[in-house]
Amino acid sequence: MNIDGLASGMKTADVIDALMNVAAIPKTLVTNKITDRNTVIANLQSLNTTLQNLAEKAKTAASATSLARFSATSSAEAVTVTAGDKARAFSTAVVVDTLATAHAVVTAPGGADAFAGPFTLVARDGTATEITPAGAAPSDLVAAINASGTGVTATVVPGGRSADGQPLSRVQITANRTGADAAFTLHRGSAAAVAAGTGDDVATETGAAIVARGADAVIRLFAGTAAEQSVTSSSNTFVGIGEGVDITVRATSTQPVTVTVAADGKAQSDTAAAFIKDIAALLTRIDNGSKATVAAPGSATTLGVFTGDSTVRSLRGALANAVQSPVGSVSPSTIGISVDKFGALSFDQEKFAAAMRADPAATQAMFSAVADRVQASTTQYSDKYDGLLTQRITGQQTEVRSLQQQVERMDLRLDMRRATLERTYSAMEVRLSGLQSQSSWLTSQLAALTPPSQ
Repeated sequence: MNIDGLASGMKTADVIDALMNVAAIPKTLVTNKITDRNTVIANLQSLNTTLQNLAEKAKTAASATSLARFSATSSAEAVTVTAGDKARAFSTAVVVDTLATAHAVVTAPGGADAFAGPFTLVARDGTATEITPAGAAPSDLVAAINASGTGVTATVVPGGRSADGQPLSRVQITANRTGADAAFTLHRGSAAAVAAGTGDDVATETGAAIVARGADAVIRLFAGTAAEQSVTSSSNTFVGIGEGVDITVRATSTQPVTVTVAADGKAQSDTAAAFIKDIAALLTRIDNGSKATVAAPGSATTLGVFTGDSTVRSLRGALANAVQSPVGSVSPSTIGISVDKFGALSFDQEKFAAAMRADPAATQAMFSAVADRVQASTTQYSDKYDGLLTQRITGQQTEVRSLQQQVERMDLRLDMRRATLERTYSAMEVRLSGLQSQSSWLTSQLAALTPPSQ
């Protein structure tokens, strides 16, 4: 129990708080240290994440085809050319003879009860699927066909009117894919009837028709030469006309259409520039985080979050060496990658593009070698198990846990200290109160012994 100044008149609670504030100074220092360490850890983790992303980009950039960027053109809008990552310079002429079509059949017009089953759909490979509508209406047949999973889609279309003015309907069935292999026939009757040859093809009924015959697209390469060659595709896209080159046709042509794939210098230099820019941004981030800002006289100097961190400083040096050290005996500056006297990394796109035009193979090899060294450095520091930066983060986290344990022990000691002070001051107040009581009693006794004045 704390008797606050009951006998002494002192504000003992304030005295205790003041003494506790002094006793808590070491804890405050440790708590501030924890805050600082957590800030460092957060920045190191963010840096490590960026480093891991750069490692992935460097792995891609280190491949022998990382700068394979091509532009594809066609002499006619009816033919579109696509150049993939593995494309090579290429040019040829094609004649589009046929477009791919989806097989489609429409039934003869019928009334609301003209579509009772069963029906059998026979695919191009001879697979027969029996279809039994729930009723005789055209919508029943459509629902049954669409639920059959046979690779076709059915829909109800108008069929005019009967002689007595009643509305008629047709059912149109269309293959989901283009090409001859997606063709089909729809028969009235069961699968057994079709196998026996008694199931009529609905397309041969009066008023019915094959709206479109499933056909492959056909183009001719090298038309008019001894090497003329026909190529077919179930769709209107032809894959691999050249290495990594696909074309899509939209209309037939009587004259050859020239398709060309050529190296895209701008895309190549943009790709290289984006990679070097990522490295430069990381180096700048490290530099900014390592600066110490000197304040005015009488003020404290502000340190960067990475100032004095040997691991981060070593990482910075490793990345700088990876991009500026010669490859063999040739400097990366010959392809536009350079570091100035202040350590800033830059990239000259015009110089790089000129190098690609002059010797694309050597330029690709130089760029890949630089990227490979960057990947090795970033992996060395950011590996999630034994990366140097990863270990640095782990060490900081271990130190924070140790400091937190110190704070917990300090809290216990401070609680005990406060309890001791409260007991001490309470005892003092009780003792003073007793002394004051004795003093009052003695005063009254002395007053009784003194004779009254005459």
